[in-house]
Amino acid sequence: MKIINTIVAGVLALLSAAAFAAVDVNKASQAELEGVKGIGPSMSGRILDARKAGSFKDWSDLQTRVKGVGAAKSAKLSAEGLTVSGTEFKSSASGVRTAQVPKASKPAKADTAKK
Repeated sequence: MKIINTIVAGVLALLSAAAFAAVDVNKASQAELEGVKGIGPSMSGRILDARKAGSFKDWSDLQTRVKGVGAAKSAKLSAEGLTVSGTEFKSSASGVRTAQVPKASKPAKADTAKK
């Protein structure tokens, strides 16, 4: 029984690894692109159309040539497993806006009135 459990665990591990395998934008089919969370039929079509002119050199090239792919979208797609020539997206400090965190409200003042 222990051997069967080990085999089942191994098969599940392989299936999990395959589900999170990287998808290279230069090699992927439309179906593979659409398997990446955040890429639908419209974006996969734009990627494939832009790829007809040649492979994407890097993430910057992808962002320039495909409408709707900016730094924020690149970061999300990379986190979901998309790569360009096998590389993950690395945001540059100059090209990424930082979100402003609202200031915490001041605590309410205690009622100091004497009774």
